[in-house]
Amino acid sequence: MNGLRTCNDREKHMKKPYIYFFAFFLLTSCSSKEEEIYTPVPYNLEIPALFADKLIAPIIPADNLLTEEGVVLGKKLFFDKKLSGDNTQACSSCHNPKKAFTDQQQFSAGVQGEFGTRNAMPLFNLAWNFDARFAWDGKEFGLEKQALEPVSNPIEMHANWNLVVQKLQESTEYPTLFLRAFGTSKIDAKLVTKAIAQFERTLISGDSKFDKYLLGEISLTQEEENGFNVFMGEAKGDCFHCHGSNNNPLWTDNAFHNNGLDTTFQDLGFGAVTGDPNDNGKFKSPSIRNLAFTAPYMHDGRFATLEEVINHYSEGLQKSSTIDPLMKKVNEGGVNLSQKDKNDLKAFLLSLTDRKFINNPNFQE
Repeated sequence: MNGLRTCNDREKHMKKPYIYFFAFFLLTSCSSKEEEIYTPVPYNLEIPALFADKLIAPIIPADNLLTEEGVVLGKKLFFDKKLSGDNTQACSSCHNPKKAFTDQQQFSAGVQGEFGTRNAMPLFNLAWNFDARFAWDGKEFGLEKQALEPVSNPIEMHANWNLVVQKLQESTEYPTLFLRAFGTSKIDAKLVTKAIAQFERTLISGDSKFDKYLLGEISLTQEEENGFNVFMGEAKGDCFHCHGSNNNPLWTDNAFHNNGLDTTFQDLGFGAVTGDPNDNGKFKSPSIRNLAFTAPYMHDGRFATLEEVINHYSEGLQKSSTIDPLMKKVNEGGVNLSQKDKNDLKAFLLSLTDRKFINNPNFQE
């Protein structure tokens, strides 16, 4: 009998490890299946006809392809105040969709009421920024990296990324949303900015009156047509080198220029990024789309109206050591437009207003 008991005990002891192993296998198998069970749906980016005709394909990183789930997640994060240190500001606080993703302030106030020194840039057509340099001074390389800095910047959202991730991880919604978008419920800053970048790449503006004119759908007024000729004429406004043309529907070259704002520089702009003194005073050329919504203008918001902007190029250019060669008439103070040409140029610029963009429900909170 003692021998039989010993044999039975051995069998029991031998079975226990197998039982534990089998239970562990089931748990890990279920866990891995949960992580792999959902396949994100590719997002269909709606590209305007003129963009498809005039531009190469938009830049979509291979490691952050657009998906329906990624875009939905990115939009939710863009409007979520959890990304700020005190839960009072979101990306949308300074980038309001109703204002072409600006805030119409000269400088934006951060969570502690401090003001920056740069005007909030509008956000649209970012997927066609082919050199992938973002911000007025080009300091951020890649749209994914661009979203990292404002969250932790002490005069902007003033948050600790580890604490932001913790807030998102502890929420009832976000782990599942990340699982569906990226195949993991473990959240980190990299995935947060990937999702935001996906949403931002869907912000496409290409349905203005001038777009419809180029497509042969409508006509321009005489003032708008003359304004376009002023814009394109090298003997007149000579604006197209930096700000696009009927053959560049982005209406920007996305490059960096010293456009004659100052004789000396308190803000070095691109030069502070490259370390090259020849880049001092250079800033990114913004798109001239949606100017009706994006005042004030320039990197420091110094011009409150379009009239002020036009007057600057007409008779307000300042010469400096790095003035762009495209400012050909700097020695004459500018291009010296007549009042009629100024008025017509403004009319043309406003024909690039895209009201459908600012009212697109896909871009609203």
